Amino acid sequence: MTKPIDPGRRESFKKVLFGGAALGSLSSLDWKEEETFQLKGNINHGVCAWSMRPLSLDELCVGIKTVGVHAIDLIGPDNWETLKKHDIHCSMCNGAELGIADGFNHTDFHDQLEKNYTEVIPLVAKAGYKNLIAFSGNRKGMDDETGLKNCEIGIKKILGLAEKHGVIIQMELLNSRVDHKDYMCDKSAWGIELCKRIGSENFKLLFDIYHMQIDEGDIIRTIRNNHQYFGHYHTAGNPGRNELDENQEIYYPPIMKAIAESGFQGYVSHEFIPKSEDKIAALAQAVQVCDV
Repeated sequence: MTKPIDPGRRESFKKVLFGGAALGSLSSLDWKEEETFQLKGNINHGVCAWSMRPLSLDELCVGIKTVGVHAIDLIGPDNWETLKKHDIHCSMCNGAELGIADGFNHTDFHDQLEKNYTEVIPLVAKAGYKNLIAFSGNRKGMDDETGLKNCEIGIKKILGLAEKHGVIIQMELLNSRVDHKDYMCDKSAWGIELCKRIGSENFKLLFDIYHMQIDEGDIIRTIRNNHQYFGHYHTAGNPGRNELDENQEIYYPPIMKAIAESGFQGYVSHEFIPKSEDKIAALAQAVQVCDV
């Protein structure tokens, strides 16, 4: 549950997010006016640090706690102490990957990836975390089947260590139409097939709702039919990758209901880029939209 929101900050939220517009005009995307907004607890909210820039990590840790968020994504070992200082959880670790373009689908990268993940997996577990991100890499002319075979080979090299330490390797689904041209793991069906071939609860998909809306749509049906393969979720508005407001096409409440109804106990982390100057206000609005 959140702590009571400071009335002055609440007024700032309304002005920044809605520019003085009548709150009634935004229907279910309204900013709630209660003196104390309590989260229902059905969704565990996180946020991605990079999308909240220019807030420093310290500023972000302090700010998110005021709106009921207690986890941050995409933080590596060098910055975990900052999270711990503020009692903030790392909901998705990074630091082992080579980047989005160079991933497990090319065997040329397997030796370096195996070395990196072998070093980082024990650190994740020791720190009390469990999710570690991975990427397929770009196609670079490669067909889907070759990519599947190569990813399976590469991931199985680190899978035993991940299982031993209770760490889940999470490959992110990203769109290849707009943001990440040529990325291979750009459809849920391809990622699900990889999960089936690997056959371990320690390998799952990071289902990014924004990215999958762009590349395939049909978000709710995909979640309902395949939720067992999804270990983490990201949000953002489309088009634009901005706030979860009335200016974008994704209606998040029923998507969050589908996630909650699946029995998901992990994190939904917000990865939108706020247009608002008050980044924490924008995050607060997203949390309320997704509070089901």
